[in-house]
Amino acid sequence: MPHISMIGCTAPSHIYPSLALIRELVARGHRVTYAVGESQADLVKSSGAEVVTHPTLLPEVDGVWPQDPGAAMRVFLDEGMALLPRLAERYEHDRPDLFLYDIGGLAAPVLAARYSVPAVQLSPTVVAWNGYEDDLAEALKALKDSESGRDYYTAFNAWLRQNGIESDAAAWQNHPEHVLSLIPRAMQPNEDRVGPNVRFVGPCLDPERLADRSWTPPGDRPVLLVSFGTSVTDQLDVYQGCLAAFADSGWHVVLVIGRHVEFAELGEIPPNFEVHRTVPQPAVLEAASAFITHAGMGSCAEALWFGVPTVAIPQATDGFGNAAQLDALGVGKHLPAGEVNAATLRTSVDSVAGDAAMAHRLAELGAKVRTEGGLTRAADAVEGFLG
Repeated sequence: MPHISMIGCTAPSHIYPSLALIRELVARGHRVTYAVGESQADLVKSSGAEVVTHPTLLPEVDGVWPQDPGAAMRVFLDEGMALLPRLAERYEHDRPDLFLYDIGGLAAPVLAARYSVPAVQLSPTVVAWNGYEDDLAEALKALKDSESGRDYYTAFNAWLRQNGIESDAAAWQNHPEHVLSLIPRAMQPNEDRVGPNVRFVGPCLDPERLADRSWTPPGDRPVLLVSFGTSVTDQLDVYQGCLAAFADSGWHVVLVIGRHVEFAELGEIPPNFEVHRTVPQPAVLEAASAFITHAGMGSCAEALWFGVPTVAIPQATDGFGNAAQLDALGVGKHLPAGEVNAATLRTSVDSVAGDAAMAHRLAELGAKVRTEGGLTRAADAVEGFLG
């Protein structure tokens, strides 16, 4: 039986995009081991994979990340460097035939090179395209010239050399040999310039999650979902703005606050609101007429899948680019965090929910996303690398 090793990233937002694919590979009879930090072992175990746990250097869910880009990237690099010898020892007498890995699983392609087996990145976000470095030359130069950026690339190149790899770290990271893109094709900037190393297989939404109907629509009012995913939920100002904006309105608001804001901090809850720590998001989106989101790629994919217009209030990482892409596609509105108040929230939501052209565009894109392939195409592609 072929041995597939998945090297993950210890953050739910990185685990969920490929978790159903791992479950599908296990269901097809493959032996899959999955390396992840101890805190996410139970989440990964639900896939049926054999979990290989390790200590992690990454911040906890909703933890504080460095604001400096180079310093934030260095956390992933330090994780990869610490993990490599542990995995090498683990796999020395149990060699994988194929490595799959998240964008944060930097040890995977290094081990794959050592064992002369394929490594396939399962990308939960946008990928670099041909001309990427030229298009973003100014931003990339600023990163490389910064103290943290110089430290990052110096350490990364030294680590590659120590492992017999002569590639430049930036090219090694930005243009992996094999990538399966797990995002809607429409969310990829310059999609027509993406190289042949990338195969778009579509979002692999979990069938069990899609089938979860533990939440049901409350009545005749249009539903507004407010959710900031799993990693940036400390948004008390936004939540209070929503309470002020939509109290006693025609909307039924499903407000998801995560685990860092206390219910008592919200104050009085209007009767047209329901407040939760978490909800089965697909079930709510299936009934929703608008979605206030941080624009994480998973939420963007689900919004397109169900054809729900978005008001994107990005907070970190890829959210800013995703918000811009939704805006460019004509399926959402970007509301900068600094402009959030009750008035702008109400105006933004009403504008996207009442836009007929946006609804037509969402219907078209939703149909495309649902036929891009998903689990079957992704699992078939993985099996193709097993030869």
